[in-house]
Amino acid sequence: MDYTEHDTARLRPEPAKGGALAGTRADGRSAFSRDRARVLHSAALRRLAGKTQVVGPGEGAEVTGVPRTRLTHSLEVAQIGRGIAEELGADPDLVDTAGLAHDIGHPPFGHNGERALDSVAATCGGFEGNAQTLRILTRLEPKLLGEEGATGGLNLTRACLDATTKYPWARKPGQVKYGVYPDDVPVFEWFRAGAPAERTCLEAQIMDWADDVAYSVHDVEDGVLAGRIKLRVLAHPDERAAVAEAAAKHFSHQSVSTLEDAAAELLALPVVAALASAEPDGSPGAQVALKRLTSELVGRFTTAAVTGTRKEFGEGPLGRYRARLCVPEQVAAEVALLKALALRYVMSDRRRLAMQEGQRELLVELVHALARRAPESLDPLFVPAWQTAPDDAGLLRVVIDQVASLTDAQAHVWYSWHVTRLHHG
Repeated sequence: MDYTEHDTARLRPEPAKGGALAGTRADGRSAFSRDRARVLHSAALRRLAGKTQVVGPGEGAEVTGVPRTRLTHSLEVAQIGRGIAEELGADPDLVDTAGLAHDIGHPPFGHNGERALDSVAATCGGFEGNAQTLRILTRLEPKLLGEEGATGGLNLTRACLDATTKYPWARKPGQVKYGVYPDDVPVFEWFRAGAPAERTCLEAQIMDWADDVAYSVHDVEDGVLAGRIKLRVLAHPDERAAVAEAAAKHFSHQSVSTLEDAAAELLALPVVAALASAEPDGSPGAQVALKRLTSELVGRFTTAAVTGTRKEFGEGPLGRYRARLCVPEQVAAEVALLKALALRYVMSDRRRLAMQEGQRELLVELVHALARRAPESLDPLFVPAWQTAPDDAGLLRVVIDQVASLTDAQAHVWYSWHVTRLHHG
């Protein structure tokens, strides 16, 4: 698809090599290729290697070998999204970048940490991983300097920022998901200029579906390897109903009965049936069968989305607001069921829930401890923002930004230093 100067514009014009303004550089790279390189080389992306996906880094490694982290998940999302973009004629680098960037706003301990920071950040607008992603891309990542010597973000193109935005609206009463904090609204309005209100562009829809596909398939793969998920439960009426209920409650608009029917169809797929009938034992044959399952399911889900979109919008390059991604109901149900499997058999384990409560308490106490001793307690990167914060809410937001930037291991170390050691003074 042809993207316009409006799409490739950057908030801050940049002289490029050869003297031309940012667009296509003298080395031949496109604006979106440059965006991808900026995200790929960012510290925020590297930190995802130490942040929880489903199983935390190092947690259960003796069982699963090498469980996925937020970084490996993001690489998989980028690859899946790139393949769909190529099939639909959207810019592959643009969707690839959105896949790489989509989770960089996640704090330590994944969604569990997100809930903790949202509770402690109530007086400064709350915390949401997607809104934090926008904040990192446009404000916190140290590619450029902003006002008063603070960091100024990566200065990505308008289309790229739009492609990373799953929820193009500010927080509303009673709404959990949103894409922008109040003090980031000006840059949000800049890159959303001309976009239909609260509608995601096709590239963001592709990234979102790639995220669902990677999350559902690969997290089930990790759960099977860890011995926590057994696909044969889908053959048991009571368990199948429980999984369908979880899918309907958390991941799907479809009815429980429809999802139960979809579960039966999912179980009937040869690759699923083969794995459900055998007890995984870690042997080469079992691991090949599991990898065949993940490969075929990813292919099934991505192909269905491409086929459904082409059926609705025809041939030719598609992108931005010229089309929407059309996912067949059966395939959407299968993805929701796989996500529900991980929720029921991995994330709802009682020992895990107890561990998560401790993680939330750790983050809340750490925020309070850093706020009491700031700015001395902060990384130097965050000190200019603290010094120029306009009010108490702005000061708290800086501390939240600091804690959200930490990896799981860093959160424990900072807690030990700033909370435990101070208590034992």
